[in-house]
Amino acid sequence: RERAPGRERPLVAAAAGRPDPSVPPSGVSCSGCGAELQCRDGAAPGFVPAEKYRSLSEGPAGAAGLRGAVCQRCWLLAHHGRVLRLQLPPEQHRRVVSAALRRPPRHGRGPLLLYLLDVLELPDPVLPELPGLLGPDVPVAGLLVAGNKVDLLPADSPGHLGRLRRQVAAACARAGLRGAPLVDVRLVSAKTGFGLEGLVSRLQRSWRCAGDVYLLGATNSGKSTLFNALLRSDYCKSRAPDVVNRATVSHWPGTTLNLLKFPIINPTCDRIFRRQERLREEATKTEDQLSSEEKKYLNHLKKQGYFVGEVGRTFQQQKSSPVVDFDPDMLSYSIDEDPRHSPKKYEEREEFTYNEVKDARWCFDTPGIVKENCVLNLLTEKEVKLVLPTQAIVPRTFILKPGMVLFLAALGRVDYLEGEKPAWFSVVASNLLPVHISILSKADAIYEKHAGQELLKVPMGGEERMKEFPPLVPQDITLKGIGTTEAVADIKLSSAGWVAVTAHAEEKLLLRAYTPKGTTLVVREPPLLPYISTIRGARIAGTAAYRTKKPPALVENLKTTERR
Repeated sequence: RERAPGRERPLVAAAAGRPDPSVPPSGVSCSGCGAELQCRDGAAPGFVPAEKYRSLSEGPAGAAGLRGAVCQRCWLLAHHGRVLRLQLPPEQHRRVVSAALRRPPRHGRGPLLLYLLDVLELPDPVLPELPGLLGPDVPVAGLLVAGNKVDLLPADSPGHLGRLRRQVAAACARAGLRGAPLVDVRLVSAKTGFGLEGLVSRLQRSWRCAGDVYLLGATNSGKSTLFNALLRSDYCKSRAPDVVNRATVSHWPGTTLNLLKFPIINPTCDRIFRRQERLREEATKTEDQLSSEEKKYLNHLKKQGYFVGEVGRTFQQQKSSPVVDFDPDMLSYSIDEDPRHSPKKYEEREEFTYNEVKDARWCFDTPGIVKENCVLNLLTEKEVKLVLPTQAIVPRTFILKPGMVLFLAALGRVDYLEGEKPAWFSVVASNLLPVHISILSKADAIYEKHAGQELLKVPMGGEERMKEFPPLVPQDITLKGIGTTEAVADIKLSSAGWVAVTAHAEEKLLLRAYTPKGTTLVVREPPLLPYISTIRGARIAGTAAYRTKKPPALVENLKTTERR
């Protein structure tokens, strides 16, 4: 199979440092992405420049000196957001995941699958592929689905989280999953911690420590962020954060290249009791009782998302000195240090003892499955950063008459062709993506003139960029309104975002929506946030736009302070 259009050009960074083809692979995995560390080929996963590779592997510890190291690609992603060009077969991620899932069962039973689903991407394009990854004869004990990134979406009505959870469950039912009984559906934010304590409790209550757990999902679903959060929770052995390094997290699809893992703690009755005591105690606190550092961090999370939670640890002794995540002498490139200088002394890394892991059950982070027909496959790394929302999305609502056009950057377009009355179009997308309103007679000229330029912003790079970017292709859509406060459907413009359409009851609308050729446009009925058009301010005079309004953040696991 050929690589999807546009996948080659965004990977602009080239490997630095010299390779040495004569040195065999290390047998040691990169602690950030799981690839095997090597210095043979700068275009292959796990590359470390030969000079640095030798300085680590030829020291007192031998090959063990590479343990905890990160490859050059992970260092560039973590520090500079730069993507290193790699030569990977198109199906590499699927092969790694499928091979892992088809391993013979350990401990007498199959694994639990923890599938992380990006709620912004509903219907999830990868979930229906899960049976094919498993194969016909792979025993699976259960499937737990977690809808991630709920922190990015505002509450459009009371009980919206329950409605959202039902929509995720319905997506699982439509996917036709077989051979993997659905254990539960949870809503979480791996980034802000919302729902994670509940997820840990659910895993420990239903799964305990019966077998291994595989963390699965599409690219950019937040798996590595969740892996890192669980690594610092009550779900892993108490010493694991001191031994297991965090996964590399990046906006770029496909950051994790191989399996990462940490050992799961055995939730004995005593441990469950102590954990519940901690949770009950924390639930009695108010924000006013938090330390200044805790308040500062909480306020930071509130700016990031609408729903915030704290992930604590019960089984950990506080250390008096700060924890250094990475020893520069141990790393090819340290996540926290400049790679150009490293001390010569060798310090032994902390490792698990044999008894700690001889019967361990493991939680595995797997490579994300690349989404086919996704607009992100066409974008450069700078463009991906603008398209993928990282902070709470502020909805933008416009009232359009027939003959008007809405552009979402140069990645999507919605034309209001026919209708008797004005309708409301609410954009749910990254706050960094521009929305431009025009009339039908001028729309084509605006796209020709401004695609690749500042007005429409993405793609960026002018005429040369647009020469290789696929043209927008149309799809006609007919909708019937159900009321002026409730959207009838979402027009999902691939992974660029969506437009919720609200119209008068029984009002028939003819729309024409556009996305780049080769990407998927979805009409989502019912809409994800049906009352999104009500989250708006006053109409801006002389324009089609309403003033935006950002609802306040909700903090989980803290007692509400009553204001007088």
